[in-house]
This record gives sequence, structure tokens and C-alpha cells, in this order.
Amino acid sequence: MPSAAPLAITRLNTRDSGFEDGLRRHAARQAGAAAGIEARVREIIGDVRERGDAALVEYAASLDGLAVNSAAELRLPPQRAAAIAAAVPPEVTQALEQAAGRIRRYAERQTLDDWQFEDGDGAQLGQRVTPLESVGIYVPGGKAAYPSSVLMNAIPAQVAGVGRIVMTLPAADGAPDAAVMKAAQIAGVSDIYTLGGAHAVAALAYGTRSIAPVCKIVGPGNIWVAEAKRQVFGRVGVDMIAGPSEILVICDGRTEPRWIACDLFAQAEHDEQARAMLLCPDAGYLDEVLRCMNEMIGDMPRAAIIRASLRDFGLMIEVGDLDEAVAIANRLAPEHLELSVEHPEELLDGVRNAGAVFLGRHTSEVLGDYCAGPNHVLPTGGSARFFSPLGAHDFQKRTSVVRCTPRSADQLGRIARCLARAEGLFAHEASAKCRMTPR
Repeated sequence: MPSAAPLAITRLNTRDSGFEDGLRRHAARQAGAAAGIEARVREIIGDVRERGDAALVEYAASLDGLAVNSAAELRLPPQRAAAIAAAVPPEVTQALEQAAGRIRRYAERQTLDDWQFEDGDGAQLGQRVTPLESVGIYVPGGKAAYPSSVLMNAIPAQVAGVGRIVMTLPAADGAPDAAVMKAAQIAGVSDIYTLGGAHAVAALAYGTRSIAPVCKIVGPGNIWVAEAKRQVFGRVGVDMIAGPSEILVICDGRTEPRWIACDLFAQAEHDEQARAMLLCPDAGYLDEVLRCMNEMIGDMPRAAIIRASLRDFGLMIEVGDLDEAVAIANRLAPEHLELSVEHPEELLDGVRNAGAVFLGRHTSEVLGDYCAGPNHVLPTGGSARFFSPLGAHDFQKRTSVVRCTPRSADQLGRIARCLARAEGLFAHEASAKCRMTPR
């Protein structure tokens, strides 16, 4: 029997003259939307806005493969969800409950609080924090089931005090994954719709007769879901426009190479467009990790996905030293960053752009995916330069509060009057002036 073809992965060296061009090409390589996807998503959203439930029924059949007579049938009755969840093995239930507890404890430390102070003029200034009234959670269901995503999205919303949490997920046979249903049960989510894709996002954003609209949509999805979230942003809030998942590992060359091979595989198996990257100053170590990967790939059930991901988006870089590796990581701003080195805290101070950082040889990114506690909904595609992980605070709103006494109204009014006149807004000037104390 012939041996399998060796894995293909891009290899760069910072000392090579073509390194900068190679890195730029790799960073710019996008998953690439299918031609016409933006227009098609806009068409789907417009159709759902105009025809509501009738459009959902048609898209459920044509895109989700789910034949129903009415949109009401898209809602999963709580008793049926509970029956599906009952099939989950006890050990999986226990693991989900343990993960949920850790996620909740972390989220409870993230909530924002009201505050107030009085300035020198007697004005009272403050912030009032309130939870969002409703949230829609999108749970993907294409290449794999993600009960962990249910916990990561629903629990922070609960901690924040969101009153209504709606969950949508594609389910071609109308029967969602049992572990996903168990996670929803543990998280207390019972308003569930078997609906996927851009039409699910449109329904959550604009509402139909059967599905009331929400204030914010969160959760990962495929390129159709990401584009739909981008288009409805402004009508509703969204967590972020997430792309394919990423990991960047910085290693000093002394971690067991099979561990690093496993970490790269774990990211690559998400889908063909996931990015797995390894930076190390030891060329021999990069060779050894690749050798381990080639030995292990035959045992991977999702080997075809891993091969495609590494071929198109995988990357190994030989760096001059670990500080240079951190500088490259900051440029790429990865979703997940593993510092698999002897003293990771010495590198952490230099990290500016990363969704989540995993310190030390024993801290695999996979622990963050499931149960460490911090959220696994993270910025991708370099957006860690300006986005943060999802947290309980993302389900809260801040409202500014101002209260003036006659004295502070006079003092602030004089400032406002001057600035209003400078801007040529004379009604603004009059509003400030009429509350000033005559002098």
C-alpha cells in the first residue's frame, strides 16, 4: 500500500530576502467569498424582510434541507429539545456542566457596574448599566456540532441579565445534535429554532410573525452568516464579523514536538480555511514538528480538511529569536496565541495583538475552546488589533447620566454657550443661556 503524500505547508525564514513579500502574501491571502455572495445575501435578507415567514419556509427547504409547512414548525418544542438532550452520555453531561461553571465564574468578573461622582461645580455625572433586552445566538451546524459555542454565548448573556435569549441552528433533519441540546438545557436556553444561514440572521435582525427580532446577534458561522451579520449591523448589534479560526504558536524548540503537532492539527481540522502557524528560532525543531505531523496525519479522521488547511493557509517561520517572533505575532494579530516557551510571562509583556494568549508548554489552546473559562468567541483575520473577546460586558449597555444644580448649570452653560456660538448653532446657545444665572 503506497504511503500517503507528505503534508504541504508554507515555510519562511526571516533572514531570507523574500521573507517580507512572503509574509505579506500569506497575511493577505483571504478565504475568499464565493462570487456574488454579497449580492445573494442582500437578496435573502431583503426577501425575509418583505415576506417574513413565507420566505423562511422556502429557505428552510432550499438551503437547510428541512421541509416544513409553516414557520411555526421551525421552533423546536422544549419537550422535544429535552428528549434529544436526554440521549447525551452522562460523562458528556458532566463535562458540559463543569465547563459551564468555569465559563460562568469567569463571566461574573466581567460585568460593568453603575458609578457616579460629583464634579467641582456641583454637577452629578455617572454611568448607568443595563442588560440588553434580547439576544440571538447563532450556533453553527455544518462540518461539526458545537455545544461549547452554546455555553460560550448564552452564559455571559445570562450573567449580564439579558431577558430573552433565542438560539438558531441549522438542522437538516429537524433533529439538532444531542450535545448541543444538552448545552442549551444547561445554559437555560429554550427558545430554539432549526434555522441556519443568512435567512436565520435576517429573521433575528428584522423579525417575522413567528420570530421576534433581537437587539444583538452573536455566535460563529460560515461565510454566509458572517456576511449577513455584516449587512444587518446597525439594525442590530453584532459581536464581530468572524472569519476562519486561527492559531499562532511561538515555541523555543523545547516543547515535545508531538504536542505542537497536535495543537496545529486541532486548529486545522476546523475547516479548510483555518490557519495554523508555528514560529520558532530552531530550524531543526520545525523539521521535527513537520515529521511528527506526517506520522500522525493518517490517524486523523478529518485528515482531508487538515491537509487542505495546511496547504493553503498553514505557515512555519524560522525566526531569529523569540522577540522577533512576538513582533511578527503582533503584525498578524492572531485569534489564538500559544507561548510554548520556558518563561512565557517574559514574552507576554510584548504581546499587543491577540484574541487569547495561552502561556507555557502545558497550556494548549484547546482548553480555551472548551473549559478554561475565558470566552472562545474571539477576533479573527487580524481584527485582534481592535476587537476583544466576547464577554458579559458585551451584553450590557452603558447610559450616561448628568444632573445639574443651578450653580453647575450656570458654569457649564457658559462653556456650552461659547462653543455653540463657535459652531454656529444658535439654538444650542439659547438653550444653554436660558438656564444661566443673570449677571
